[in-house]
Amino acid sequence: MSVRVKTERYVAHLSWTGSRGAGTASYTEYDRSYRVRIDGKPAIEGSASPTFRGDPRVHNPEDLFLAAIASCHMLAYLALCANSGVRVLAYEDEAVGILALGSGREGRFREVALSPVVTLAAGADEAKALRLHEAAHERCFIANSCSVPIVVRPRIEVERLQHGP
Repeated sequence: MSVRVKTERYVAHLSWTGSRGAGTASYTEYDRSYRVRIDGKPAIEGSASPTFRGDPRVHNPEDLFLAAIASCHMLAYLALCANSGVRVLAYEDEAVGILALGSGREGRFREVALSPVVTLAAGADEAKALRLHEAAHERCFIANSCSVPIVVRPRIEVERLQHGP
């Protein structure tokens, strides 16, 4: 008996926009700018990290990598909370990635840490809300596709009810 696997296909079109006429004739003479287009969505302008001669004013692949991990975790978490009766009122995260670079500029992320701060409605089950972060991490498509260790350090807060004027 074979198991049927459903697949989804995603397409992103990337164009280098940084040629200054001579292309990559020299490492220092070309711009690292690029544009990502996905049908029906606004384009993303990007560049290399400033560490690699890129434009600090636009997104770089490292920024987008962290954003993908953090947003996937959040979306999985919110879905689990909604389906488990845990009412989330606010969610903030500051994802931090540590990139280790070798002497030849080869590198890889050594760790990614998510630090979500979740505000629950008064009376919500805080212990369940905390446990759902573990389940969200297990279900996150992006995290499941990464070889870098991803740690999740959630903090749960509960809505404070206002009493009287």
